[in-house]
Amino acid sequence: MDLVEKLDILADAAKYDVACTSSGLSRGSKKGQLGNSMGAGCCHSFTPDGRCITLLKVLQSNVCIYDCAYCVSRASNDVRRATFTPEELSDLTIGFYRRNYIEGLFLSSGVIRNPDYTTELMIKTLKLLREQHGFRGYIHAKTVPGTSPELVDQLGHLADRLSVNLELPSQKSLALLCPQKNKQQLIQPMRQIRDNIAQDAESRGLARKKNTYVPSQRPKTRSRAFAPAGQSTQMIIGATPESDFQILNLSQALYKSLALKRVFFSAYLPVSGDARLPQNHAVQLNREHRLYQADWLLRFYQFDVSEIISQDAPNLELDLDPKAGWAINHLDVFPVEVNTAPLELLLRVPGIGPRGARLIIRARRTNCLRENELRKLGIAYKRARYFITCNGKYMGAGVQFDPATIRAQIAEPINGGKHGARAAKTLPGQMSLFGDEVGRASIGVGDKRSGQQTALSNQQSASQAKPALPQATPIDGLFGWQNALQGPNREKVPA
Repeated sequence: MDLVEKLDILADAAKYDVACTSSGLSRGSKKGQLGNSMGAGCCHSFTPDGRCITLLKVLQSNVCIYDCAYCVSRASNDVRRATFTPEELSDLTIGFYRRNYIEGLFLSSGVIRNPDYTTELMIKTLKLLREQHGFRGYIHAKTVPGTSPELVDQLGHLADRLSVNLELPSQKSLALLCPQKNKQQLIQPMRQIRDNIAQDAESRGLARKKNTYVPSQRPKTRSRAFAPAGQSTQMIIGATPESDFQILNLSQALYKSLALKRVFFSAYLPVSGDARLPQNHAVQLNREHRLYQADWLLRFYQFDVSEIISQDAPNLELDLDPKAGWAINHLDVFPVEVNTAPLELLLRVPGIGPRGARLIIRARRTNCLRENELRKLGIAYKRARYFITCNGKYMGAGVQFDPATIRAQIAEPINGGKHGARAAKTLPGQMSLFGDEVGRASIGVGDKRSGQQTALSNQQSASQAKPALPQATPIDGLFGWQNALQGPNREKVPA
């Protein structure tokens, strides 16, 4: 099998992993070495379905000893198998970089033989890139659960970001769909990555301090920092019956206990036939979108998960974003005066983000802010006007200030509008990196027309479809993973 065939197979198999983002760090160029890493990344290359591929997103191998029901590369699935040698993959990455196709590398892999053997292959690949080719660009590497701590440490000093996929939101679902994995096996490397990052940052901070009057001499060669861009994880949404309430509580626990940079959500796609999975219908993309919006509220808007969702209403509204939903349910807080309100309150206004709130605070020192000034600052005025006053004047004039009326004004249409048109689509598979067909990897669906027909039939039967799994109890989803995070082996992050 030649290199192009391997790339076709392994890049196509890697597209289902969504835990791929900008680098989160900046590292300049250096004489004698190749590349750099910018915090925002460089978005200039796109797949046929519109995804940006600034990173070469590829698997080391799609050979896997595990038999996870939802995975296209599972051991029992009849697909073409391929494996990159470290030399092939490193040369391919450098070749793509020199042609300005990519900005960095996103490397994952199926489990060959055992986790240690797989990780050793990935380490060899990254060593060739870093040491032989002098590559200084961004590298995101997947950590295989069950890998020995020594190998995880080596991998972290070669990659900029590490990630371990939780896969499913509860232990019950994990045992059903991934019988060869358990939550402790997944949590342990995440805990090690957290501790190693903290220890590395502490040691580097101490090294920078001048504790003596004797002039210190900087070493000629400095060791690479351990995963300077942090760690992330991914959960599959919709393959199991866990609610958004369970998923968001787990996400918040991960942020607090393991210091994750990001939790990614991947809407379930029926790419593999299995009786344990809900077949013939995919998860609405709008559910994934709402979870990401709620996740941003947790990370950037100073929200607690109890403010976004409750156990009595365990799923997010699809026609209303979580921030607007909170605002409508708490109209006693509004309207707020933009010229005097504190930052914490401005962040609660729909249509005002963290950047906009800080710009408002800066601008109102010298100006009285009204509609024109807010629009110039980039505020989403059409949404914000129902919740604000400018110099004492309510900006939602002509609209009755009650929950039902405001909801009718800002609710997003399910079957219309730019976002609504996307939200109504449920695809049976994902478009290929190298072709126009839908879900070619394993489900064998035909062209776009057949994909659209299948999506339409899925929407028509969605109300009649029953989940294959029994309804998970809130305790399993909400506290199952959290108990693992708070287990006896948990260690505190060094100060």
